[in-house]
Amino acid sequence: MDGLTLSLVVRELKEKLLSGRVDKVTQPEKDVVILQFRAHSGTERLLMCASPDICRVHLTRESFVNPPDAPMFCMLLRKHLQGSRLVEIRQPGCDRVAVFVFEGRDELGDPGQKELVLEMMGRHSNLTLVSQGKIIDAARHISYDMSRVRQILPGLAFVPPPVQDRLDPLSFTPEELAARLASQTGPLDRAIARALSGIGPATARELALRVTGRTESAVEEEDAAEAAGKIRAFLKRTLPGAVPCLLRDEEGLPKEILPFFFLSLPEERQFRFPDCAAVMDACYSGRDLRLRMEQKNASLRHTLRTVLERDEKKLLLQEEELSQSARMEEWRVAGELLTAQAALIPKGAREAELVNYYDEEARPLRVTLDPALSPVQNAQKYFKKYRKARSAQRLAAEQKEKTLAEIRVLEEALEDLEKCENEDEIAEVRAYLTENGLLKPQAARKGSRRARVSRPHRFVTEDGLEVLVGKNSMQNERLTHDAAGSDLWLHARDMPGSHVILRKGEGPASRDALETALKLAAYYSRGRGVRVPVDMTERRYVKKPGGTPAGFVTYTHETTVMVSCTEGEVSRLKERADPGRD
Repeated sequence: MDGLTLSLVVRELKEKLLSGRVDKVTQPEKDVVILQFRAHSGTERLLMCASPDICRVHLTRESFVNPPDAPMFCMLLRKHLQGSRLVEIRQPGCDRVAVFVFEGRDELGDPGQKELVLEMMGRHSNLTLVSQGKIIDAARHISYDMSRVRQILPGLAFVPPPVQDRLDPLSFTPEELAARLASQTGPLDRAIARALSGIGPATARELALRVTGRTESAVEEEDAAEAAGKIRAFLKRTLPGAVPCLLRDEEGLPKEILPFFFLSLPEERQFRFPDCAAVMDACYSGRDLRLRMEQKNASLRHTLRTVLERDEKKLLLQEEELSQSARMEEWRVAGELLTAQAALIPKGAREAELVNYYDEEARPLRVTLDPALSPVQNAQKYFKKYRKARSAQRLAAEQKEKTLAEIRVLEEALEDLEKCENEDEIAEVRAYLTENGLLKPQAARKGSRRARVSRPHRFVTEDGLEVLVGKNSMQNERLTHDAAGSDLWLHARDMPGSHVILRKGEGPASRDALETALKLAAYYSRGRGVRVPVDMTERRYVKKPGGTPAGFVTYTHETTVMVSCTEGEVSRLKERADPGRD
């Protein structure tokens, strides 16, 4: 989020939140705070994120799962801000900083003001509560050991982030900008970015195009005063009514937020939204969710991969042992032939050529002997090797089946972790692993809430049919169990993946509904939608064998279709399923 885009968000927040009262404060993540306001436009929810990866601020319509116990910073914000009124929102110098000024009463009932300062500066992002110039607390503490320039600790004086020597794009004069441009050389877009605060590279290229008609132009080739005047006129004309646009990549996935419509980028990849809140949710929610889930399940994912590597090595040893046991029949035959023909073998012989009654052509069998043993003792030695190999083969076969079952469970769990969207779903993956003996049960913490039963992905086809996609093995089990017999059941063939249910009712489904369900089954599998064979059959032909892990089924009457699906296609299907999204 650059400073120019933030200025549009701040403008929207002023229109909807000023004079509103803080009704509720939650903190779903350590660096995310949500303030719920009672404002003149109704109930509004303000999201403030100080994540180093995706820092931002905007109104949101997304839902979040809160931890069972509110963090200390959340409790402190509730104490100081709940019930107070938002009286001012500032963005100093069009920088990536937003200051929210609240007016309320302290514990003694005396009126006062407090500021909540959100700094959106990559790894230096932070959210700080300030009163009378002193820090009450912050989402991220910065000690002297971490930074000798600027410390953020309770009780210290709050020092605003250093101001860059750049012009405010909302209030500069053409003369000021002309002087800055005239003192530089090189590409015009880079000169604009160095001269104006809050201007990202993409916006600077667009301004260069608007001024000169081309994106590749040099400062020394242009009249600085004329270029500055055109930039000022364009921003003054465009920004008052501008709403950010969402730029999507070639696959249709959100790539970047633009402060206005760009002529320098393909028109078909830019999408207008009704307000800043909608475009911010569309761009950030999925990306933020993926990053946080990767962080939260990183330890579990590492454990599973370690166990999987161990099991794969164990499987190789078991297969090697089974291949060595293939000679056990040869040893049994040798023992029986030695017993039958012992009288024909001289004492102390090192080998014997025996008539092989078991061979159809009666070809002789050459047998190696221990000269220190009698022929009968040599026969007993071969019988002993045979019995040992037979026991090893039986044990190795049993262990191999057990190892293969473990590998199947581990691969399913790793695939399930990729699809988790909240901690309850991660808890279900843990429960699945615990149920199959791969993890030890965790002792429940006192006062912690029980994990909620998670819900599958829900999609809607063009003709209004519902498609449900399981996110993990436990969901797959419930989803298949609850489906009607006439519903269509789909699954990627011979690989871990989601159970997909197309609720078509009696009769055939439309071509579009079938294509939608097939694409979802292909994408939500280990094949990730790249030429995936997908089996589909009616739910009535899907059976659950007793004693098998959750999500394991057998089925008949299937049809197999080779399917490909991109992440962009799934993203568009999600937008169709969400009626609140533009």
